[in-house]
Amino acid sequence: MPSTATMEKPSNVSEALARGRLGVPSVVFFVLSAAAPLTVVAGVVTTGYGVIGVLGIPLAFLMIAALLALFSVGYVTMARRLVNAGAFYSYVSRGLGRPAGVGAAWVALIAYNALQVGLYGTIGAAAEPVLDRLFGVSVQWWLVALGAWAFVAVLGLLRVDINGKVLAVLLLAEIAVVLVFDLAQLGNPAGGQVSFAAFAPDNLFVPGLGAVLVLAILGFVGFEAAVVFSEESKDPRRTVKVATYLSIAIIAGIYALSSWSMTVAVGPDQIFEQAGEQSVALIFNLAAEHLGDTVVTIGQVLFLTSVVAAMISFHNTTARYAFALGRERVLPAAFGRTSPSSGAPRTASLAQSALGLVVILLYAVNGWDPIVQLFFWCGTSGSFGVLLLIATTSIAVIAYFARDGQGESLWRRAVAPGLAAVALLGVFTLAVLNFADLLGVPADHTLRWGVPIAYLVAALLGVGWGLVLRASRPAIYARIGLGAESSATGLPETTDPPTAASERAEARR
Repeated sequence: MPSTATMEKPSNVSEALARGRLGVPSVVFFVLSAAAPLTVVAGVVTTGYGVIGVLGIPLAFLMIAALLALFSVGYVTMARRLVNAGAFYSYVSRGLGRPAGVGAAWVALIAYNALQVGLYGTIGAAAEPVLDRLFGVSVQWWLVALGAWAFVAVLGLLRVDINGKVLAVLLLAEIAVVLVFDLAQLGNPAGGQVSFAAFAPDNLFVPGLGAVLVLAILGFVGFEAAVVFSEESKDPRRTVKVATYLSIAIIAGIYALSSWSMTVAVGPDQIFEQAGEQSVALIFNLAAEHLGDTVVTIGQVLFLTSVVAAMISFHNTTARYAFALGRERVLPAAFGRTSPSSGAPRTASLAQSALGLVVILLYAVNGWDPIVQLFFWCGTSGSFGVLLLIATTSIAVIAYFARDGQGESLWRRAVAPGLAAVALLGVFTLAVLNFADLLGVPADHTLRWGVPIAYLVAALLGVGWGLVLRASRPAIYARIGLGAESSATGLPETTDPPTAASERAEARR
């Protein structure tokens, strides 16, 4: 067995992401773009009202925000010690062991790829009213998807800060129009009176609570991505913490305000019926009534750019996961290479683009429904995978600090992570029980158990591959979870990860 010292090791430049290019605002833009505020408000919220029929969605968003903030206590504390683009993968590796980390990595790749490619299914629907209103033309969905795919593919090969600037412009405009819509709705209450019924606990703790909580937590998917960009941040320890908490607060505020203002404008007694009939068009119809056609056009354009911004964010996140795995040889080494000029994970980005192209062409040739069978099914399935990763990571955080919690308070290393783990496992259980409802399929549909089982199989196969590496390639096994350290330093032939104390000592040196 070759030793680490004799292993072929590429240059540090080719295995390192570009450092110091992202500040707190840029990371927040990546996170919020993945959350896609306008897409969630127009699509997810109206679906919740129209399909699930629970009025307390605004309160549900606030409750889930509090839960994710609790989870983030241990999450960002661990981030101060581990700066790694692998995020969940690296945390599970350090907390629950390297084989479990590889299992988490395989789940993450499936989940984030599903979220990314699923967005190509809705881009045509988002573009249709814009193209019709502005140019009077109708274009096949897959042509629009191919245009968006090319744009995202090119950006994925450029400097990460360029992507951040593009997202900044798109996101700020998107949030601005959402707030304008909200103010217009609050300024024109149904019946002339502003109702706060949506915040009453009695309107949340009803049959359907489980589905609403899962729906709410899926709206926050992307908040965890601050860690993915930690290696490219100017001050990783500060940036991850501030960006994570700030993103949760902003997302919660926008979602709670928007979902509440919708009930004010339509009326609590009418919101279920109107959301069911009008679906995504509801907020645009309200805007047309109160603000005029010009504002509606702007909103529809920004709805389109919201989807594009989410594509850019998920593309960058997914590529960095693949990069982290390639750098540590869990995936082929080619995935762990970056572009010498831009510092972007070139091979991982190209692979992500290739997958997107194949999916678009496959759906176009076969005539499959891009909205239901691509966007909705893949998006929900991907979000379910991320929820599984968050719940697993909450347990990994506890295990990590149980071995070495020196210098951390009891609240940060045990109490907050423990409470978050119990709550997240409860939400995950609800997600499994309500998965058919979330997908909008019958209880006996193949996807009802097919998706959860697929994640279970991927996790077990990943664990198995980790065990194979431990037995047959210990030098590579020793790299798992180390991040940039795995390519910058020689590693001993050992399966024991470095302790937190040794990591702090190394940081001091």
